[in-house]
Amino acid sequence: MEPDGLLDGRLKLRHLVMVTTIAEHGSVVRAAEHLHVTQPVVTRGLRELETILGARMFDRGPRGVELTIYGSAFVEHARAVLAQIRQAGQHVAELGEAKVGTVTVGTHLAGTTVLLPRAIARLKRQRPHVTVVVKDATPDVLHLDLLGGRIDLMVGRLAPPADDARLSQVRLYDEAIRLVTRTGHPAQELPAPSIADLLGYPWILPVRETALRREIENVFFAEGVPLPADRVECTSNPILHTLLTETDAIAAMPMLVAAEDDKLSLLPSTLPSVSRRVGVTLPRDRTPGPTARLLLECLHDAAADIRERLVSG
Repeated sequence: MEPDGLLDGRLKLRHLVMVTTIAEHGSVVRAAEHLHVTQPVVTRGLRELETILGARMFDRGPRGVELTIYGSAFVEHARAVLAQIRQAGQHVAELGEAKVGTVTVGTHLAGTTVLLPRAIARLKRQRPHVTVVVKDATPDVLHLDLLGGRIDLMVGRLAPPADDARLSQVRLYDEAIRLVTRTGHPAQELPAPSIADLLGYPWILPVRETALRREIENVFFAEGVPLPADRVECTSNPILHTLLTETDAIAAMPMLVAAEDDKLSLLPSTLPSVSRRVGVTLPRDRTPGPTARLLLECLHDAAADIRERLVSG
């Protein structure tokens, strides 16, 4: 197939949507359910695409389908094309009505409690009719959404280093990750508890798909102690907060989370090897739209206030 053959009118947007959906769900059946069409429709669309490209997109495996080398290459570009089209639609909508638009931001633990709410409050004071959509998920899910154009930017801890060349990171401030308990927890009476001293209590750890989980595991391994047998794995802030305040659980959290909450207290133990960078992750190949740029400005302003607070105390 000649590359210009993709421009002869046979390739449709629905082909790009179908192949990226199959890749994300790992199954033709689940892709059909997600797209609200029948399985034969998805199968036929996939065959059409493979005929146009002259290459097989997927191999069948015991647990579904897996991308071939040709499929991997094509899906990466298909995601970028769909992201650009979504962005174009959003730009047109925003230009149609000044001061009206939507910005969708993905977030996880470190960005949720302090930075992002303050930035959103600033934005809404300036543009009350702008809609802000917040999606809370694990970083691996948010990365896919960012590359696929389903979110405009991502706020939270920055994994060291950036693990995808298609994404860029903007560092806003450094915030220590500390061990947190409810106020009045028995461990608060210990002068300088080690990780081993705290293994008798229940723990709340981030899920495995997060960089913070890997870094915390490294702290345990460096101290020569196993992961807590009595643990919950969770990144939901409401659930995490309730478990911390109503049980004797211990969790590793951004320092400001406890500082903002009278029901929570910091343990004196430090986690020096855990990354502290908080910031914004953006796609390299897309320019943020007007509302996304405004939210970025508000994030920078809110981060400046947080940096000043961290320095002063």
